[in-house]
Amino acid sequence: MIYFSTLLFSMFLTIILIPILKGLAFRMKVVDVPNQRKIHTSPMPKTGGIAIAMGVFVPLLLWASGNEFVSAVLFGAGVIVLFGFIDDIKELGYKAKFAGQLIAGLIVIFYGGVKIESLGMLLGHKISLPVVFSIPFTLVAIMGVTNAINLSDGLDGLAGGISLLSFICIGYLAYLVGDVSVALISIAISGAIFGFLRFNTYPANVFMGDAGSQLIGFMAAILSLSLTQTNQSMSPFLPLFLVGLPVIDTITVILERILKERPLFVADKNHLHHKLMNLGLYHTESVVFIYFIQACLVTFAFVFRSSSDSFLVIFYFIVSSVMVAGSILIEKKGVKIKRYDFFDKVIKRRLRILKEKNIFIKVSFRIVEIGAYFILLFTCFIPVAIPSNYSICSMALLVLNLLVIFIDRSWMKTVMVVSLYLLIPFVVYLSDKSMVEWMNDDLAGLYNLSFGFLVFFAVLTLKFTRRQNGFKSTPMDFLILFIALVVPNLPDQRIQSYQLGLIAAKIIVLYFTYEVLIGELRVNLNRLGFTTISALTIVSIRGLIG
Repeated sequence: MIYFSTLLFSMFLTIILIPILKGLAFRMKVVDVPNQRKIHTSPMPKTGGIAIAMGVFVPLLLWASGNEFVSAVLFGAGVIVLFGFIDDIKELGYKAKFAGQLIAGLIVIFYGGVKIESLGMLLGHKISLPVVFSIPFTLVAIMGVTNAINLSDGLDGLAGGISLLSFICIGYLAYLVGDVSVALISIAISGAIFGFLRFNTYPANVFMGDAGSQLIGFMAAILSLSLTQTNQSMSPFLPLFLVGLPVIDTITVILERILKERPLFVADKNHLHHKLMNLGLYHTESVVFIYFIQACLVTFAFVFRSSSDSFLVIFYFIVSSVMVAGSILIEKKGVKIKRYDFFDKVIKRRLRILKEKNIFIKVSFRIVEIGAYFILLFTCFIPVAIPSNYSICSMALLVLNLLVIFIDRSWMKTVMVVSLYLLIPFVVYLSDKSMVEWMNDDLAGLYNLSFGFLVFFAVLTLKFTRRQNGFKSTPMDFLILFIALVVPNLPDQRIQSYQLGLIAAKIIVLYFTYEVLIGELRVNLNRLGFTTISALTIVSIRGLIG
């Protein structure tokens, strides 16, 4: 339960803090001003990283403050966030950034015990590193990954999305081997990033800044190293796949700067995301393409987590070589993606006609609306019992919703969204924890399958919506689908017995679906409000009658 509550706490806290910190950003002048190298065209607040940090630090301080490793991680991460935030305000040079990373790295090495002490069986026998090599090697690895992910933060949702995939995999691997500290930290930062991406996917309205990008890079480095160095069942080279994509990109950029005799620490537009856009991909297409590569790499890390060290190193070298060589060759040849007339004029034209007639949106939206309402209400009847404290909270929310409806409807949307965000995770958790007798296996299977259909039509609705404002289709759709499809099917008996993966996927699907509904319904929220009140009423009554 601590993992579940940490995930929700981190996500909710980040979502709450971002609008507050966004308003403060303009007053404090913590904004990213556009220039020739950047993609955005108007000043953007850079306080998302502080929200992420608070979303991670607060739950960990509440539930794991006595753990020495967690304390070291928080201390080191605090240094990273401090230097990063100062850089967001005053633009520190690379020497000051490196100094902050060096201090943070030394903290987790000497206080948290994070060291690269083994290279596994790379040469056919166990290779152990003496302290004189282990400490500097670990520092280079931590600083390298921190800066690699920092440099990857060039498109909306890019650094957050690829890091989210890494942390999900790290957290699950830690859970498998019983590493509670690494699992808890991974879940906390996953929740915070997921909350942040709600505001950062294209088109973003807040950036994470150096405070955020360096934080997630630092966390990814130390968690992947701690996990693989302290658990002999996993290869010490697994971090190459967990955090290797930004590293490959950074190595490519450095090689190109050396070959072209350019300064190593002067920013340019030669990163992978820049090259994909120069190749002819759109902003969202570039982000989804990189998400796909990262998803493949973390999947590979999970599947081959116990494979031979030489196999992992050789495979990573091949992947890196192909990416570096391909990137340089494509740029040298000036290759551009062709947008074929047949696709644009025939297929897209016919789809556009159907879209203009609202055929797709009418069908998909009605399925989403009816399905979301039915699934939420049905879920409220599935638990064997509703605890009395849940019932009391539901009654309080019910009264609040009724007061808003009869006194001041301008608050209706805000109160309703808060009620749904609080109600959904708990009824889903209770429904999977203990089902009523009439929920047989066939009905349960059909119920679980309905979530897949729901998210499919929700994505379809976003693709064909005609509205200009509100929640829209973004590259985050890929992350939603990836999590919804992969997490419930993780091959672990403990996950399957407690249904943790399925619970998480259901919650994400319902959150996503109701965001789509609220955006499509605009101001006409009467039906959604009635459903919310009905669900709260059901939970309240069931808790009272036992």
